[in-house]
Amino acid sequence: MPIPDLLPVLESLAYHEGALGWCAMISATTSLAAGFLPADFAEQIYGPASAWTGGFAAPVGKASETDGGLMVTGRWAWGSGSHHCTFLGGGTMIVDADGRPRPRPDGLRAPFVFFEPGQFELLDTWQVLGMKGTGSTDYVVSDAFVPEGRWFEIGQAPRIERPLYRFPFYGALAVGVAAVALGIAHRAIDELVELAGAKRPAGSSRTLAERPVIQAQVAEATAAHRSARLLLHDGAHGAWEAVQNGEAPERVRFDLRLGATNAAIQAAKAVDLCYHAAGGTAVYQSSPLEKAFRDVHVATQHAMVAPRLFEVIGRATFGLETSVAQI
Repeated sequence: MPIPDLLPVLESLAYHEGALGWCAMISATTSLAAGFLPADFAEQIYGPASAWTGGFAAPVGKASETDGGLMVTGRWAWGSGSHHCTFLGGGTMIVDADGRPRPRPDGLRAPFVFFEPGQFELLDTWQVLGMKGTGSTDYVVSDAFVPEGRWFEIGQAPRIERPLYRFPFYGALAVGVAAVALGIAHRAIDELVELAGAKRPAGSSRTLAERPVIQAQVAEATAAHRSARLLLHDGAHGAWEAVQNGEAPERVRFDLRLGATNAAIQAAKAVDLCYHAAGGTAVYQSSPLEKAFRDVHVATQHAMVAPRLFEVIGRATFGLETSVAQI
């Protein structure tokens, strides 16, 4: 499925349940690894219909060379969807016998390796504000053997020459995160509209919908959501067109991250407006607005949509030398 076509699906899933949208996003974007893996491992991991992968990409684990592959030890936090995974991945750094980073002679430096069930232990750390159903807990491995090639390195050339695998990996992850946030925002707006048409605050003869301040807030939330969605989809379609032509220029990468970061921020703004407009009703766990508030504010904490990315994009806009290592 083309990346731009995936985004409305994620938005729709997240509209109904933020954690569902998040897990679908993680599984979908992680599955891009299939185009970079040797065919036998791609088939092993992604062949079954029940295949589901996730993990944490930053190279915080340590991998040392051994006969036939790598021996890996590490602990990763933010293991998105880890409770649901048939294979779980983790970013690692190749190290020498003293534990110091040292790439292999073939250049392998920081592979994202895949662990089989039984090789990793899930820790009970996912006690969080929102996105509770994602099962994104910490996980640990100790001297886990990963056979040669059951990994890929972000930035390497794909083994399968298709637009899907030329699409910037971090860009795909970022727009996926943003799509989930937008789905949550859309739900919050609809919930406010339904609530405001019936709710009369104590001592008032008017419904919330009849109050000018609430009318302005729902309009502002709608504008934040819809304008952010347009920018996000514009960037995704532009990037898809570029990779179909065999390109992935820096401009495409920056546009993707600009749209994704803006969408996450504007989605949270839209949810906040709806949450506050709803009044005391929104604080109860029975209110979908309470859940939207918690879930969207977890989504905005993802590194792929962090506000600091505006600085990186701004540097590029001014024509200053800018690192694109994680763009």
